[in-house]
Amino acid sequence: MTSLRVGLIGAGPVAQAIHLPTVARLDGRVRVTAVSDPNYELAQAVAARLDARACRDLAGLLAGDDIDIAVIGSPNAFHATQIMALAAAGVRGILVEKPLAVSRDEASQVRAAVAASGASLVVGAMHTYDAGWLQALDALRPLGDLAEYGPFHARLVCHIPNNEYFEDMASQLIRPGVGTSGAAPTPGELVSGGVLGLAIHNLPHIRHFIPEITDVAYAVPAQPWGYAITATGVGGTLELLARTGGTWRPDWTLGVYAESLYIELNFPPSYVHCGSATTTIVFPDGSTQFCGGSLDNGYLDEWLELLEIIDGKEPRYSVDTLVADLDYALRLAELAAATADREACG
Repeated sequence: MTSLRVGLIGAGPVAQAIHLPTVARLDGRVRVTAVSDPNYELAQAVAARLDARACRDLAGLLAGDDIDIAVIGSPNAFHATQIMALAAAGVRGILVEKPLAVSRDEASQVRAAVAASGASLVVGAMHTYDAGWLQALDALRPLGDLAEYGPFHARLVCHIPNNEYFEDMASQLIRPGVGTSGAAPTPGELVSGGVLGLAIHNLPHIRHFIPEITDVAYAVPAQPWGYAITATGVGGTLELLARTGGTWRPDWTLGVYAESLYIELNFPPSYVHCGSATTTIVFPDGSTQFCGGSLDNGYLDEWLELLEIIDGKEPRYSVDTLVADLDYALRLAELAAATADREACG
């Protein structure tokens, strides 16, 4: 069996604590051949563990002509341009961490570039590939149009310690040096960043029940990091609560409630390789079904999805769906930012 060759764009915690442990579970189907990071010492240190070459940027990564799959773990602002460059270079598979892009114009350009190249694209919102969610979708399918059971209230709670707590359990992490910080972000920037950095994991799930966001009534950042957001939309209401930085027991729960239908998904935190979500569904007839509990997690499942698409399978989520998911997240982030800044001004 010939292994597909992988290039990592970004050598930080996402690469080390998420993708490298997952690659190790793929039975030799892929191998890392190149690691790129502007912090060249970090790229060298990570590459040395993998017997891979190190480079400073995407141009150096592509110059080696030894990449079949690229994993984009760079800052959000670079995702779209890097996807387009990889597609133009003929890279077969692209796994980009969420968000896909940071604007609708970028998303449109990504859609065109991927369509023109035929590249296989997966967005690393791992919960959308989680067995607990996919099994729930199968269980709900016989109900038909879910809108008939609304209106819904979706409540997403993410109460987790700092990422470093889980990163160090997932890998022997090589940490980059600490850079200098810029100007303090505004409340709107904090809330928008929270939506595009954390809530975005589960907004595609919520979109199944509440397909459009129309208004954000309340949005404030939480300390030391997090947010509280309430919103309304076509099909129901949303409540998004997040707080990180403590040592409490992690809680990552999405509940979707209607008069005659109830779905609750309990996800493992980011960086944790302990299996899938567990899901409870209470149907209109009063019966209950439990889903999930797989030993595989969403990180593994998104990689398996990418490999299957490269082999010719139709993607579970088309590029059009990925762009629509991003548009939904951007709409929420924009409305929440405006509300948070307005709240801060009194």
